[in-house]
Amino acid sequence: MGHDDDSGHDADPGPAADPGRDADLDHDVEEVIAAVLTASRLLVGISARALARMDPSLTLPQLRALVVLDGQGPVKLATLAAALGVNPSTAMRMVDRLAAAGSVSRQANPGNRREVVLSLTAQGRELVERVLAHRHAEIAAIVARLPVDRRAGLVDSLRALTDAAGEPPVAPRPAPPPESATP
Repeated sequence: MGHDDDSGHDADPGPAADPGRDADLDHDVEEVIAAVLTASRLLVGISARALARMDPSLTLPQLRALVVLDGQGPVKLATLAAALGVNPSTAMRMVDRLAAAGSVSRQANPGNRREVVLSLTAQGRELVERVLAHRHAEIAAIVARLPVDRRAGLVDSLRALTDAAGEPPVAPRPAPPPESATP
């Protein structure tokens, strides 16, 4: 009663009340999206080069199926389809090609003879290991060019991105031996 009403002048009105701040946040989101798309292009390129070197007939979606089988062990077709984000008929066609190439085997589920369980063959496991080793080596060369003080921030950012997407983490693997050392 004896003082001026200045409510709202000193208080932070919040992000929604500041159109300039909203524009900055929108701009930041667009910059993050552009950076993620650029990194995605880099990583897809690395995978494509690894495939072309190891098995030019293998597609990226087929490699993803093999990697899922490598990471999850024997699975039913529906589980594989869900992990790949495709319908079961698409997954079945993919499995048909991979089985014909000798990379995947099908066995009756001992708990339910009507179900088929899919797993990697020794040949499929070896192919996954070779492709991942090639990919690992190329990524290692790129990471080695990063300044050491920027690596921790990159790890935190990539983990935040994959956590937001619900992507299960990949366990760190030891560096593969140099190609000249492998038979």
